[in-house]
Amino acid sequence: MLLDNRFPMAYMIKKVWFDLVVVLLVGLFAQYFSERYDNLLPKIPLNIPIFLGTAISVLLSFKMNQSYDRWWEARKVWGSIVNDSRNLVIQLQTFLSGEHHEFIRTIAYRQIAWCYCLGRSLRGLAPLENLAEYLSKEDIEVLKKHNNKPLAIVQLSAKDLQQLKEAGKLDSYMYVELNGTLCALVDYMGMAERINTTVFPVTYRYYLHLIIYIFVVTLSIALDNVNALFEIPMLVVISACFFLIEKSAFHLQDPFRNRPSDTPVTTIARNIEINIRQLLGESSVPGPIAAERFYTM
Repeated sequence: MLLDNRFPMAYMIKKVWFDLVVVLLVGLFAQYFSERYDNLLPKIPLNIPIFLGTAISVLLSFKMNQSYDRWWEARKVWGSIVNDSRNLVIQLQTFLSGEHHEFIRTIAYRQIAWCYCLGRSLRGLAPLENLAEYLSKEDIEVLKKHNNKPLAIVQLSAKDLQQLKEAGKLDSYMYVELNGTLCALVDYMGMAERINTTVFPVTYRYYLHLIIYIFVVTLSIALDNVNALFEIPMLVVISACFFLIEKSAFHLQDPFRNRPSDTPVTTIARNIEINIRQLLGESSVPGPIAAERFYTM
């Protein structure tokens, strides 16, 4: 997630440098063609590129709104995961007596592992990496047989709760409450997976880029009486504004791609771990993940 810090210029240029090179080449070609073959080109009034620029602004506004909605939905999903992860541990501590401390710790550590595992799965990373601290060897062997590792972790906890109920340690009300929390976590996982697998229309981006290039050509021809030393830099700067906004929307539309603009699932998972360990009364608690210069993961 991007922080409220100053962005390095290199980060912004890196996102649009290819498009700006294309704009520069298109602008130079249009300038050369308009000067050399001026009699073959129609006179384009300035109103045409103005109209195209307005249309681009509307399209960019729509795309930014839609992309931010996807990013914000992902952030709300992970906010709910934070709440129910805490609720799960508190419910266990409320419903079970002190003699079940080790059982509570097992479920709590599975929940920590689930948060890290889900975040890594959404980002396409190895889901079980660095989870040996939270899961037993038996659990890890079971998880290796499943394609959906986070779902399998919830199933392990659900089976243990069922065994506890059958042993008479949980009454029906307590079991229903705990099972409801696990079901809610599965729902949130499904919401995150839906966001991650739903592709934003690719053609929308291609068409938008095409319109921006058409805008550059028409504006270059319309400004044929302006010196190229001023016209070409102006085309690049104006196009850079459009492309930077489009690139920002492009990154926001996929909030689990392991980029600085992503939903900070790793940071959130670490905060959940800190909360759960403190609820368990542990003295050895890791610190929050340090932010990079301008973002946190």
